[in-house]
Amino acid sequence: MMKQEELFNIGEAAARSGVSAKMLRHYESLGLLPKVARTEAGYRLYSEREVHTLRFIRRARDLGFAMAEISELLKLWQNRRRASSDVKRIAQVHIDDLNRRLQEMSAMKQALEQLVHCCQGDERPDCPILDGLAS
Repeated sequence: MMKQEELFNIGEAAARSGVSAKMLRHYESLGLLPKVARTEAGYRLYSEREVHTLRFIRRARDLGFAMAEISELLKLWQNRRRASSDVKRIAQVHIDDLNRRLQEMSAMKQALEQLVHCCQGDERPDCPILDGLAS
């Protein structure tokens, strides 16, 4: 006798995957998840396969990948005939973007530190921070 696959309601799937029910519905609307089974009353039912996909999406989001990148990564993950070079290319582009953003944030931090350093922080109305923002 074949074992019937266990199905989870949206709350259970959310808890098992670490993705909120709201985001779960959002990912489905974006097509990151296939349309899932529904009960006669219209409630969504998720299998372990969809929960596993949700964990993949959550981990990719935790690493800062954009939705378009996650969509591409999901397609590659589900295609066993893919070339790992395609996956590496996406990851490398993301690393390059993270490095660019880190440099921009470092420059912002240095500029703000300089403004804070110039500010006396006393009761006078003169404020180099506001002057710097206004210039």
